[in-house]
Amino acid sequence: MGILNTLLRAVTWWNGQTLNTQLYTWRKGVKVGEDDQGNVFYRTRDGKKRWVIFNGEAEASRVSPDWHGWLHYTFDAPPSEKPLPHKPWEKPHEENLTGTPLAYAPAGSIRRAKPVERSDYEAWTPE
Repeated sequence: MGILNTLLRAVTWWNGQTLNTQLYTWRKGVKVGEDDQGNVFYRTRDGKKRWVIFNGEAEASRVSPDWHGWLHYTFDAPPSEKPLPHKPWEKPHEENLTGTPLAYAPAGSIRRAKPVERSDYEAWTPE
């Protein structure tokens, strides 16, 4: 399985990290922290560059708002050093579920397991 993973990393960018990213991370990266999904965050020693190595598929919506703010220089200190205060009404972060079986399906959608019976609609039939 190790050879297959190495080959996949060599030719794909969406599954974890490429070999070039891994080499760059080894040479210049300083681990800053990790989120609850297993994504690992790095910066350069001089602090000029910041990046994330995804745990699995590289999907930007898997990065929580706290870490997103740090990646985009909104916050100087990473959430692992200085966690942001959260309001009691805030919901936990969820990745974008579009295109997955867990995506939102409104009432009447054919993707719903059990269609909703509609009384406000009458099917048209040609005469």
